[in-house]
Formats: sequence, C-alpha cells, structure tokens
Amino acid sequence: MEAGELAFFMFSVCAFATLLQHPASPVRQFIPSVIGRRALMGVAVGLTVVAIIMTPWGKQSGGHFNPAITLTFYSLGKVAGWDVFFYVTAQVVGAAAGVAIAGVVLRGAPQTQVVRYAVTLPGVFGSTGAFAGEITISFVLMTVVLFATNRERLARYTPFLVGGLYALFITFESPLSGMSMNPARTFGSAFRAGYWQAIWIYFMAPTIGMLIAGEVFLWARDGVAPYCAKLHHANNKRCIFRHGNPLERLKAEHTLQSHNNHSENRQRISETEKIK
Repeated sequence: MEAGELAFFMFSVCAFATLLQHPASPVRQFIPSVIGRRALMGVAVGLTVVAIIMTPWGKQSGGHFNPAITLTFYSLGKVAGWDVFFYVTAQVVGAAAGVAIAGVVLRGAPQTQVVRYAVTLPGVFGSTGAFAGEITISFVLMTVVLFATNRERLARYTPFLVGGLYALFITFESPLSGMSMNPARTFGSAFRAGYWQAIWIYFMAPTIGMLIAGEVFLWARDGVAPYCAKLHHANNKRCIFRHGNPLERLKAEHTLQSHNNHSENRQRISETEKIK
C-alpha cells in the first residue's frame, strides 16, 4: 500500500511538473508568472496528498508515504521495527516506480532539462539554505501531524492540514530547496534522472526535523506518547500500529489545557501588578 501511494504521488508530481514547466506546455505559456505556477503546483500536490491519505489504502497503512514520518513514529514507539523496514523499503521502491511510470506514460517529457523528473535541488542560498529550509518545513509538518492527530477536535482534519502545508511550502519554500520533506520522494526523482547533487540534504534534513518535532511533542505533553501512527484514524480499516490507551489522549489534552490556563493566569497576575 505504501509503495502504491508513493508511486501515485510521484507520478502526479512528475505530471504536474511537466504540465507547468515543460516549454511546450500551453499551461506554462498561459501562466508566465513563476510564483503563480508554483502556487498552482502547490494546490495540485496538496490535493493529491489529501486524496491519498483519504483513500482506503491511506486509511489502512496510515498514509505516511514518507520514510521520515515512519521513522519518527518508530522513535515514538508507535511502529514496530520490522514494519519500519518494510514501510521504508516500499516507499523507496514506490517512489522510483512512480517516476519511471511517469516517464513512460508522458513519453519522456519529464526528462527535459527544465522538468528533469521533478528533482529537488538546493536553491538561492545553496546547500546551507536548502538544509535549513528542509529541517524547518519538516519540523512544522510533523509537529502539526502529531498535535492534530492527538486532539479529538482536530484529528479528522489532519489530511487537510497536511495538504494545506504542502501547498504553502511548495509555493514559498521551493526556491530554497525544491521542497521535498521526503527522502523517498527525492530518491525517486534522483534515481531516474541520475542526478545526485546534495542528496544527503534530502535524506538527513527531513528526518532530523521530524525527529526533533517528535521530541518537542513529548516534551509538551510531559512524555505522553501519541495515540497512533495513522494520519487518519476515524475509519473502519484495520490498524497495525501500537496504540496507546485512549485515556492517554484525554490526559494529554488535560495537561495541555492546564499549561495554557497556567500561562493565562501568570499573564493576568503580571498585568495586575503593572496596574498597581
């Protein structure tokens, strides 16, 4: 399932990139603005992400289709070691397969110099800027996933929050790193294009950023682990992940609310003292 999700995702990314960037594409001619095309790419990819998470496969596998997400949930005790191995292997193979299929279906159009199978490359600030950008957006994505999936009122909206972040990051962060957040996504494009420049950035930065997000999540919840590793859990699909006790979610929400109330009380006391 994860292989299929990555294959569809990468096929879609290559198709959208070809449609928006290929010199012979009428869409490129119709939309001369670079940021306009990036925004359209962001919306298209964001909607694809939402669709994948909401498919029956996405609901059952957890909708990770990203090794960095899987490894973060493993670090949080939600995924078994063997499952990590099979998930990551499937994700990498699926990404490479999706790009290869796009090359065949689109008759080689993605291999042009402008599209180049949607490879991710360091941008305006070089490798340093790309590394910083990838760590930042990966940290934000994983933080949103963890806090949203573990708040009852927000959990159902997690797929849409993730898709929205993809759209924003592609629009505004792409000039820094090409916007990956996903080691398998970068590998799939690089493998087909034979282009490995700065590949280490896209393997390390997303993983580091998401692992940091996991630690911040635990710190904010006084060590209470997430309930599950699914991005969409409100469904009838079998779950293979290690669940926490449902009471843990309630406890974590109570802890977070207590922290918020404590901060508000301190602020009120501070304001009162200033008035005096």
